[in-house]
Amino acid sequence: MMKSDAKRDEAVEHHIADLHAKLKITAAEESQWKEVAETMRDNAKNLDKAIDKRDASLASATAIDDLNSYADIAQAHATGVKKLAKSFSGLYSMMSDDQKKEADLIFSHRNHEGKKVANR
Repeated sequence: MMKSDAKRDEAVEHHIADLHAKLKITAAEESQWKEVAETMRDNAKNLDKAIDKRDASLASATAIDDLNSYADIAQAHATGVKKLAKSFSGLYSMMSDDQKKEADLIFSHRNHEGKKVANR
């Protein structure tokens, strides 16, 4: 594992803890939450692999290599989002209406100023 991976792992663990607190995960939801958290960790590892592979070859990469490595990173991200949506759906179905409202807000496509980034 590269040094930057450790920083990314720490960031993922922080994000998991922050999300757990913001969503006010209950004891009854904990087993579903663990699946979500594990999916987030797996997604981060898969994205790390794609990023590390790209970083390792940057010095000798051609334009085509660079585009392909970027595509690999984008694909890892897209696959991870789909996996997260699937694992999160079980938890979401158990949540209270207040928790769902918070999740909807957290996962909406809004930038930091609160402006809508993408229409749904």
